[in-house]
Amino acid sequence: MGTNRIYLDWNATAPLLSQARAAVLDGLDLQGNASSVHREGRAARGLIEAARRDVAALVGVDPAHVIFTSGATEAANHILTPDFRMGRSPVRLGALYVSAIEHPAVHEGGRFAARHEIPVGGDGIVRLDALDEMLAAHDPASGLPMVAIMLANSETGILQPVADAAKIVHAHGGILVVDAVQAVGRIPVSLEALGADFLIISSHKIGGPKGVGALVSRGETLMPAPLVRGGGHEKGHRSGTESIAGIMGFGAAAAFAVRDLAERNRMIAALRDRLEAGMRQAAGDVVILGEAGPRVPNTTCFVLPGLKAETGQIAFDLEGIALSAGSACSSGKVGESHVLKAMGLDARLGALRISIGAATTEAEIDAAIAVFAKIAGRRRLSDAAA
Repeated sequence: MGTNRIYLDWNATAPLLSQARAAVLDGLDLQGNASSVHREGRAARGLIEAARRDVAALVGVDPAHVIFTSGATEAANHILTPDFRMGRSPVRLGALYVSAIEHPAVHEGGRFAARHEIPVGGDGIVRLDALDEMLAAHDPASGLPMVAIMLANSETGILQPVADAAKIVHAHGGILVVDAVQAVGRIPVSLEALGADFLIISSHKIGGPKGVGALVSRGETLMPAPLVRGGGHEKGHRSGTESIAGIMGFGAAAAFAVRDLAERNRMIAALRDRLEAGMRQAAGDVVILGEAGPRVPNTTCFVLPGLKAETGQIAFDLEGIALSAGSACSSGKVGESHVLKAMGLDARLGALRISIGAATTEAEIDAAIAVFAKIAGRRRLSDAAA
């Protein structure tokens, strides 16, 4: 990417932290397999466990409750299964209840045959009344209900009332899975405070390397059947030789994420507010999704009436600015947003997402405002000509 490019797509992937890069390079120099009992193997195992402690601290759990995976998508497919064990005894889950705004990795339902969609309101927040009604109608003879509700939406940044949802889920004897991928490193996250049974997190969203993530559990008694079987790695939960370098990079990014989080959030939120104020000044009809409710501090999702998301994304890109049209996790596709549709908005129009981070500068924000103003101006001229 050229030196004049401006990267405002941190929700798609955050730039690799220098600390994470150094940890990855150290890991690549290791010779041992972490499952080997010789000195080299024990050294590798020690570094994996150190990283596990850092990742566990990120969400306030015991390190024993962190299972490393190849990423959040694998973690989602691992946990979204009707086949569970309570110790050695099988536990059957009857159906998955998933919010309408989930990331595709969760929204597709994993290994469940029975999947029900929980609606959201026009504000982009899951309807807890509907969740309560749906779980009240659940047939317990089919097995326990599982509910999946994300903490922060990947497109809008809107925060969901997960702790309140947890009370409803547990009152109906269910299991709550929370996709915390877009929340960790941006707001304080505690599995215990959320009341979640499982969390899904990802390395590259917080400045770690791609290709590594984690499934985090409340305990070790009630666990899903393994998705990846083989040599019994990760205490039998996820087989396959661990990516030592990737895990070490993940650990370094997790350690960075919890340091000075409040101050970093204050600075990032100020930049976001500067961006949104500038956009409103340039185009009074711009619609900023979720601005009236709770959001992660780094995300602005907006609709400029009359501008298709794909057209806007290309226009920004030609001006040297990288941003997303919704979520960037669908192999480069720019199609209708299921999130906008769930919120009752015109999914065909689409929305653009600017997401920033600790390295974003005021100058970059001002440049984005200037490009936005240019695009909005061209749109006005086009409207006048029509």
